[in-house]
Amino acid sequence: MGDNNNIENQSIEQVPGTEAVSNDPWAAMSGNASDAGSAEAAQNAANTPAGSGEAGGDAAAADPWGSMSSDAPVADPSGSDAWLNTGSSNAGSADWLSSADPASAADAASSGFHLSQLWDGSLYSPVETGINQAVRWLSDEWRPFFQAVRIPIDHTLTFVSNVFQGTPVLLMIAILVLLAWQMAGGGLAIGALVSLLVLVVLGVWQQSMLTLALVLTSLVFCVIIGLPLGIMIASSNRLQRIVRPILDAMQTTPSFVYLVPIASLVGIGNVPGAIVTIIFALPPLVRMTDLGIRHVRSDLVEASRAYGASRWQLLRKVQIPLALPSIMAGINQSLMLAMSMVVVASMISVAGLGQMVYEGMSSMNMGKASIGGLGIVILAIVLDRVTQAMGQRQRQVRHWWQTGPVGLVMRLFTSQTTTSK
Repeated sequence: MGDNNNIENQSIEQVPGTEAVSNDPWAAMSGNASDAGSAEAAQNAANTPAGSGEAGGDAAAADPWGSMSSDAPVADPSGSDAWLNTGSSNAGSADWLSSADPASAADAASSGFHLSQLWDGSLYSPVETGINQAVRWLSDEWRPFFQAVRIPIDHTLTFVSNVFQGTPVLLMIAILVLLAWQMAGGGLAIGALVSLLVLVVLGVWQQSMLTLALVLTSLVFCVIIGLPLGIMIASSNRLQRIVRPILDAMQTTPSFVYLVPIASLVGIGNVPGAIVTIIFALPPLVRMTDLGIRHVRSDLVEASRAYGASRWQLLRKVQIPLALPSIMAGINQSLMLAMSMVVVASMISVAGLGQMVYEGMSSMNMGKASIGGLGIVILAIVLDRVTQAMGQRQRQVRHWWQTGPVGLVMRLFTSQTTTSK
């Protein structure tokens, strides 16, 4: 036993540092590691160019953990542990709650309609896109139909405007004054003569005749469409319930709204302006025709049926004559609405007095705009008085050819024939 102890003591004495290992093994391990690190650093320093990394190698040998922290890129603490950094004030921190919001928002947007879209304004873009696509589809697919609608209005408007503008001024004034005398009496004929002479003096005769042609053409098509439609509505309560909301929408819709679809589907110019005017001025005539026929006394209708009158005879000889004052009131309202549409239709290049008003307002030329507006007022007053008088004269017993210039000529002819006999 003694020999063995002596051998162990000799071995310990022969190896330096074994006393520290026996007392602190962990320190020995760290020392060995530092020695290894020093050796590795020395090897790297030998491999690198001289003077480039001596201080770095010494620092690494002195503190390996410091060299690791200085050489390695600094990691974002907010990304390393989101649970520990939820309360960070950094705006770029990857909070697990905030990072989930964009994904959930994208899922909500792609999942379909939500009630919040009703008040946050997000439906504006889909509705706008849908309307543009619908107008584009109508313009492409229904172009033959719109061209077919345009052709008769174009021909009629061209013919009427050529007649009004091509006729000499004095002859045209004489014709219009005679018509006013025949339809409304001598007093209104004198007023019409003075009004037309004012238009000539102001130098807007050609523009006035073009506006008059546009208004009368629109009125003719309003009568062609509105009168039969009003008669059909008066004979069917079911059809009246269907058409009434449409007429309400047509009357309450602002006049500017009609310009956009018509300009997109038909184009710009006088013919699209006439189409817009027809649409805008049509509802009053339909309503008044329906109202007048429905208010015909039922005992007269029953008496006509009892005497064997057919449906067509009842309509032509009983209902329409008795409802004519109401129908003429509808024509008068349609005419006034057509006159009010003249200035609005000038925004889609409709010529005439309305274009003068629009150009004057655009260029702040109040004189030009006032002259155009005065011409519109003069035409509107003359047409309004004439149509009102036509509705009132129908209540009298005498026929229309027994008054005015026609009645005067007939009386002269009758007196000459009697004197010759």
